[in-house]
Amino acid sequence: MLEFVQNINKVLWNYILIFLLCGTGIAFTFGLKFVQVRKFGAAFKKAFGGISLRGKKAGEDGMSSFQALATAIAAQVGTGNLAGAATAIAAGGPGAIFWMWLSAFFGMGTIFGEAVLAQVYKEKVDGQITGGPAYYIRKGLNSKFLAGFFSISIIIALGFIGNMVQANSIGTAFSKAFSIPTLVVGIITAALAGLIFVGGISRIAAVTEKIVPLMALLYIIGSLFIVIANWAHIIPAFKMIFVGAFNPKAATGGLIGVGVKEAVRYGVARGLFSNEAGMGSTPHAHAVAKVKHPEDQGLMAIVGVFIDTFVILTLTALVILTTGALDGKTTGIELTQKAFELGLGNFGNIFIAVSLFFFAFSTIIGWYFFGESNIRYLFGNKGLPVYRLLVLAFIVVGTTMEVKLVWELADTFNGLMVIPNVIALLGLMGVVKKSLKKYEELES
Repeated sequence: MLEFVQNINKVLWNYILIFLLCGTGIAFTFGLKFVQVRKFGAAFKKAFGGISLRGKKAGEDGMSSFQALATAIAAQVGTGNLAGAATAIAAGGPGAIFWMWLSAFFGMGTIFGEAVLAQVYKEKVDGQITGGPAYYIRKGLNSKFLAGFFSISIIIALGFIGNMVQANSIGTAFSKAFSIPTLVVGIITAALAGLIFVGGISRIAAVTEKIVPLMALLYIIGSLFIVIANWAHIIPAFKMIFVGAFNPKAATGGLIGVGVKEAVRYGVARGLFSNEAGMGSTPHAHAVAKVKHPEDQGLMAIVGVFIDTFVILTLTALVILTTGALDGKTTGIELTQKAFELGLGNFGNIFIAVSLFFFAFSTIIGWYFFGESNIRYLFGNKGLPVYRLLVLAFIVVGTTMEVKLVWELADTFNGLMVIPNVIALLGLMGVVKKSLKKYEELES
């Protein structure tokens, strides 16, 4: 079974989805005349101009634009930011980071389109504003089948299996750093998550707008401290990234014997998996933002990808490369832990455990919320109590087990939910273009 699922994932992620997601990103980037470049300054101003850790209380009519961005980033910045960059470097060489940047650049175009469509097609279900790909697939493409297929895929991929993966990362990290039994960590994590879930959209918004800026700041400071302490290796690290993008063996002196194909494949796949552009997850958060124009939230979505990939993922990569942690043998979270231990001594392990808790826990909140939007789409509010209990059970079970099959299944369902979303994005690109044109006419 494991081998069967792994083979599906190889075809799905290494070939089909890379071309689908990158192709969609390129199409949106050119179709919207490089909106991520033209409007980058305006996007940053919107995101951080009125930043507040105590925004207005979210409710049935949605949440503030910043709260929606924080909820989206909560989901984007997860264990993939710690393990993803390390996996990409270990499997594709330092040059994988260059391809990660390139895929994220085009991904900004995709995510702008996703957020705009989520706003255009949002609706009220049982008195609650909600939206996301299921809504724009059903109303925009007029396909109930694809909308239902997407909803079921994301509930399984993120709400259930994905949250098991995030919970497992917390359990493993805390067990290693503080010798706490994984079951105890699972029960505590589920209890904390449960308190947030029962508070609905208002509590989710209140928690993410506080936790996301603080966790990002904590990680940025810790990473910058290590990178600056190893300042003599900063330029060689960038050289390894740019040389490795086109000649991986030369970048590491043959330490990692891979070709350009692997550098591209792992960089693009890990980057897209981390920033979630085109996957159809973050539009659920952007749909409920209270904004004047859909494009206002589209610009906020661009900032989410920038923070995820160009800030957090890049800092992880620089810590690995400037500390000399890359040995050709260690990969994943172990490589990141090794790099932080080299940079911060014994405290490095604790720093990663705490960072991982914040990253993974915030992702659990974000992914729960995305699943909730789709439960509401399929069953209305009556399906929520059962969904909450199931997610909490998956969190507890997830911390105690390490089954490779669960990880592979998470990748499979993540891949499956991309397909209907990308079909909708390409089919509705005209709607986004028209909406952006009208927005720019109002601005001028």
